[in-house]
Amino acid sequence: MEMKSMEQNKLSSYAEGKKQICMENDKIPKKLYEEYGVNCGLRDENGKGVLTGLTRISKIVSFRKNKEGTLQPCDGELWYRGYHIFDLIDSLKGEYGFEKIAYLLLFGNYPDAKEEEAFFQVLSEARELPQNFTRDVLMKAPSKDIMNSMTRSVLTLASYDKRKEFNTLEDNIRQAIQMIAVFPMLAVYGYHAYNHYENHASMYIHRPDPKLSTAENILRMLRPDASYTQLEAKVLDVALILHMEHGGGNNSTFTTRVVTSAGSDTYSAVAAAMSSLKGPKHGGANIKVMEMIQDIKDHVPDWEDKEAVENYLAKILDKEAFDHKGLIYGMGHAVYSVSDPREKVLKFYVQKLAKEKGRDKDMALYDAIEEAAPVLIAQKRHIFKGVSPNVDFYSGFVYEMLGIPMELYTPLFAVARIVGWSAHRLEELVGMNKIIRPAYMSVMREREE
Repeated sequence: MEMKSMEQNKLSSYAEGKKQICMENDKIPKKLYEEYGVNCGLRDENGKGVLTGLTRISKIVSFRKNKEGTLQPCDGELWYRGYHIFDLIDSLKGEYGFEKIAYLLLFGNYPDAKEEEAFFQVLSEARELPQNFTRDVLMKAPSKDIMNSMTRSVLTLASYDKRKEFNTLEDNIRQAIQMIAVFPMLAVYGYHAYNHYENHASMYIHRPDPKLSTAENILRMLRPDASYTQLEAKVLDVALILHMEHGGGNNSTFTTRVVTSAGSDTYSAVAAAMSSLKGPKHGGANIKVMEMIQDIKDHVPDWEDKEAVENYLAKILDKEAFDHKGLIYGMGHAVYSVSDPREKVLKFYVQKLAKEKGRDKDMALYDAIEEAAPVLIAQKRHIFKGVSPNVDFYSGFVYEMLGIPMELYTPLFAVARIVGWSAHRLEELVGMNKIIRPAYMSVMREREE
């Protein structure tokens, strides 16, 4: 162990010595992107993405043509398989809809009662891990990084699938359903293992109830007494639906399609998507929102004093407060400008849950930030499109009110987004079948001998 430590220190010292040379040789000047017309991050200065594929799974709208034929920013829209997200949520009324909307995204048709019942039954039966998997895999090497734990579990599950290499469409459909079914277990059990071995808390493993929905089972498996209210499960169900899918261009879904296009198996594609989602620029945004909110609470005595909240937000933007990066987290989106439709839906349920939980004061703080932040950002930043709150602004607050630990925030995103990843993987297999290989222009300096 001591020798390994010495070797590690020697390697770290070597890496430190090479840091500067990497900075010199790997930096690409911004002017070169402008000179060659290359969009950094595959998005232009207005936030519009470079077209890299076609999809029938979902659609995001943030601009509409006016009478003159000019594109104008509009309220954001999100469509799943031809259905507006507002209409899908409204159609559910008091029902849980995760399973129904998962069917829609996977297969392209809204299920009738018989199809819905059959799919629910198949998911329930698939919600089973291999014998001793929880003990031998999830509990063997517990980690605070539940995303890493889940990714390891996904790759290990490949060892139990004798048809992994066949890669037929029916095998991929089966694997997709199995992933959707067991992801809640991988997330929650992974957390319980970490919480027991690292935090010395009590260990309890509740098996999922085949009669319950995905949202209900998550709360059942997470809580010591396995209890929950109908509103709690409904709010979680809505949050999962809103995070299921968001077009083919988001980083983790694009990763899924890239790996799929290379002919790789389901488990490898999902593991790659998980690695993308765990990045703080993608799936970890709601954690930064919660940290910022706590910082505001620590420095603004009266949360309902809008002027005091606004003054502190100005300090955050001026890099004088919080993490000194000048960002108000939960504000703005790569695509949406006027509004994020997911935020609009979630806020309605956030308000209901906050009322049930007696969190009106917290809700007032969120309202004050939502009102002041866009104005401040517009004043202090040179922006090319509007700024509005995104779904991450409220999702962390929802999870916190539900008693969900912060370590599970991003894993819950994965529990939802595995549906979208699976739908895009199936579409890539059926509709594309060509390896994705974008071009990079070389700006290498040629050396004289």
